[in-house]
Amino acid sequence: MSHKAGFVNIIGNPNVGKSTLMNAFVGERLSIITSKAQTTRHRILGIVNGEDFQLILSDTPGIIKPAYEMQESMMNFVKSAFEDADILVYMVEIGEQDLKDEAFFNKIIHAKIPVLLLLNKIDNSNQEQLEEQVAFWTAKVPNAEIFPISALQNFNVPEVFTRIIDLLPESPAYYPKDQLTDKPERFFVNETIREKILLNYSKEIPYAVEIVTEEFFEDEKIIRIRSIIMVERETQKGIIIGHKGAALKKVGTDARADLEKFFGKQIHIELVVKVNKNWRSNANMLKRFGYNQ
Repeated sequence: MSHKAGFVNIIGNPNVGKSTLMNAFVGERLSIITSKAQTTRHRILGIVNGEDFQLILSDTPGIIKPAYEMQESMMNFVKSAFEDADILVYMVEIGEQDLKDEAFFNKIIHAKIPVLLLLNKIDNSNQEQLEEQVAFWTAKVPNAEIFPISALQNFNVPEVFTRIIDLLPESPAYYPKDQLTDKPERFFVNETIREKILLNYSKEIPYAVEIVTEEFFEDEKIIRIRSIIMVERETQKGIIIGHKGAALKKVGTDARADLEKFFGKQIHIELVVKVNKNWRSNANMLKRFGYNQ
């Protein structure tokens, strides 16, 4: 029996459902899913294994016009997604017209590999609007196969998955067949804590935060974690901690619940807030946090 394997890279504007789609394919919550834009900051690989295939999915940050150094680095992750893809998945949502970067759009319409255009969130539309959108994107990206989907409701997602498997090139597996992702445990701890901050705080606070897990000790029954929440200003530190530490305690409680499900073990988590001024524009800090690689 022949074996297929390949890299499928998911790109699109912020908040169109890329992470939701990848998590639906992989069956685990590998990527942050919130209603806020720019929740994914890195390329996250999710690996789906079958008896005769291995699908390596890459969820990338939403395409934006960078405003500071960290966002420049995020867009470099998107650029790299064009370089190693065997199949490109371009996600848009109902009512959307264009990518926020024309250069990326030109790469899509001139791609030499299969392109699947997924028109997401169709549960928010009617039949007339859906037909108009399909016609619009058929003209706009003539090299793409178009699939109307709802990633959240899992509508048409199995059909897209089947088509991707059909398009995979013949190849041996790139990763061990029991591997779920290329990221270490601490990465998912960081992302889970960051997700809770995105959900519990408003305005600029979530985007000025980075998480560093300094300790991750695992034994048979419990994992002990100590993570630093990095902010840019003292005022942000006060907001993160909240009155008598209540806000920070809620982040820890929410994160612990998700991490216990993810790892299947009891979690003890300690959170500490530190100020690191203007870290988003500091090349050394960005390298330490895994942005400039």
